[in-house]
Amino acid sequence: MAISDPLGDMLTRIRNAQMRRKGKVTSPKSKLREHVLEVLAKEGYIRGFTTVEYEGGKSELEIELKYFDGEPVIRTIERVSKPGRRVYSSVKNIPHVSNGLGVSILSTPRGVMSDHQAREENVGGEVLCRVF
Repeated sequence: MAISDPLGDMLTRIRNAQMRRKGKVTSPKSKLREHVLEVLAKEGYIRGFTTVEYEGGKSELEIELKYFDGEPVIRTIERVSKPGRRVYSSVKNIPHVSNGLGVSILSTPRGVMSDHQAREENVGGEVLCRVF
């Protein structure tokens, strides 16, 4: 079955795995998913991720989830821009998540980056998701 929103599927897998206190979760590999995971790892929301290659050219991303005192580090993770309704933001209107404690992940002409990095580089783009 085809997935209409691959990034939303990955975020849901992360959310569900953390509710069940899983250590790792897998998701099919794509460049966008990989770039979003790089931002999540750099911001400290996940431990890291690795690529698992299978026969037939299939690849998956194995995501290591992060916990602190038994609670997930990611409290909320939600998709903002969806296939049916894209959400774009100029650099002046990039939303702050929980007064700067959370992170918005944007897809910009200079690549996928966090909201504070986009402000530093003075570039706007599509708001992919919000993490707190």
